[in-house]
Amino acid sequence: MSSPTRKHTALPKARILVEALPWLTRHHGKTVVIKFGGNAMVDEELKAAFAQDVVFLRHAGLRPVVVHGGGPQISAALDKHGIVSEFKAGLRVTTEEAMDVVRMVLAGQVQRELVGLLNAHGPLAVGLTGEDAHTITATRHQPRIDGELVDIGRVGEITDIDTGAIEALLADGRIPVVSSIARSEDDGHVYNVNADTAAAALAAALGAETLMVLTDVEGLYEDWPHSDEVISRLTATQLEKLLPELSSGMVPKMEGCLHAVRNGVNTARVIDGRVQHSILLEIFTDEGIGTMVVPDDEPDTPGES
Repeated sequence: MSSPTRKHTALPKARILVEALPWLTRHHGKTVVIKFGGNAMVDEELKAAFAQDVVFLRHAGLRPVVVHGGGPQISAALDKHGIVSEFKAGLRVTTEEAMDVVRMVLAGQVQRELVGLLNAHGPLAVGLTGEDAHTITATRHQPRIDGELVDIGRVGEITDIDTGAIEALLADGRIPVVSSIARSEDDGHVYNVNADTAAAALAAALGAETLMVLTDVEGLYEDWPHSDEVISRLTATQLEKLLPELSSGMVPKMEGCLHAVRNGVNTARVIDGRVQHSILLEIFTDEGIGTMVVPDDEPDTPGES
């Protein structure tokens, strides 16, 4: 017969599992696209916790897809190769020489490490880039600065998504890990694509239940820098009105969330990747963390975090 102490310590664990039940039911069989970035990419403990979270989602009956960039790692590698990092309109100027390094770092370093962390838990993760099986196709992106179109090299604007390879991997019970590099629509080269944008485009094309974007902040702030109150939920239209006021780093993330919910994704969430297991907290608990964006016509539903 078990001791009263043991019963007492086990009870909170049981309550946590029971609290997760409505979400387990609701998300079972659903696709969730997770953009991996920020501090979670460079801190060893956060990386390991992220891998555990993604594997947990897969074993809980969800279909996770991971999309990643690699800003800090790319900057370090360019530095090592003596190539100066230059940014215009918040985007990395990517010369032919720099593109070779970007491709090497994303597909050969960041993706490999992430696949390895996931596969420590079983034969689950398969890495690919947007080049594979025409997953992401892009054309040259020229931002407008002071009214003028500016050439920033091999930076791509997504023109097409083919989900065939990802769908096949998901059907086989695998976890696709996608590097944000795209094949060219028109000139036989490859393009560096913003990973937030790529994750949003994939979420929409896959008809995902949720897009989750890991950041280095708690969420979208109500009145930054005057307040650190986080907006927990807002509609697509409310977000659209806020976009011009956002800091440059948050713009691609929030534009991605907006694109996702305007194109069939039920919820898009920006969550704090500095918190261990933030993905599980967001998906499986009553509190939820971060900022959730919903479509304009989304009614309040029970069991919504």
